[in-house]
Amino acid sequence: MITIFSANSPAMRFLSKLADLMVLNLLFVATSLPLVTLGASLTALNATAISLVTDRYDSVPRTYFDAFRSNLRQGTLLGLAALGLVAVVAAWYVVVDRAELDSVVRLVLFAAVLLLAYRVAGTLIFVFPYQATFSDSVGRVLNNARRMSARHPLAALAVLVVTVLPVVVGVYYPQVFGWGIVWLAFGFSGIAFVNAVVLVTVFKKYGLEA
Repeated sequence: MITIFSANSPAMRFLSKLADLMVLNLLFVATSLPLVTLGASLTALNATAISLVTDRYDSVPRTYFDAFRSNLRQGTLLGLAALGLVAVVAAWYVVVDRAELDSVVRLVLFAAVLLLAYRVAGTLIFVFPYQATFSDSVGRVLNNARRMSARHPLAALAVLVVTVLPVVVGVYYPQVFGWGIVWLAFGFSGIAFVNAVVLVTVFKKYGLEA
C-alpha cells in the first residue's frame, strides 16, 4: 500500500525531484562563477536536466560533473561562439539605431535586425541541449541547432518563452522571485528542466533514446 510518505508516492517523488533540482542549481551557479566556463556549465546543466526528465541518472552531482568535464573544451568554445553571435546582433542594432536614415528604411532595417535576433536566439536555445545530447563538432552543433530551431518552431518558441519570461519578470518584478532567492534555489535548473521536457520530444526524432 502506497502512502504519502512512501518512497514511490507522487508527493515523495515530487519532493525528491525538487531536491535534485536544488542541487543541480547550486552546481550550475558554482561552476558558472568563473564565467569562462559558462558554456560548459550550460551544457552540463542541460545534460543533467535531460537525464532528470528521462530518469536516466545515478546522482545529480555525478551526472553533472561527468558532463561538465567531458564538455569543458567544446562547451567553452560554444559559449564563446554564442557570445560572438549575440555581439553581432547587438552591433547591428547599434548601427541601425544611430544611422541617419529615412523612417521607412529604419523600420525595415529594425525588422531585419529583430528577425536576425530571433533566429540567433532560436539557435542558441538549442545549442547547449544539443551539445549535451549528441556528439558533433562545434560547427555542426551550431548548424544543426539552427536547423532544428527552424524545423520545430513551436518547440523553439516554447523554450524561448520559458527561458526569457522568468528573466524579464525577475528584472522588472524582483519581489516575485524573492529578490533572487528563488533563482539561487532552483531558478536556472527549473527552467532547464521544463525546457528539457520539450526538447526531449524533439531529440527523440533524431535518435535520443529515452
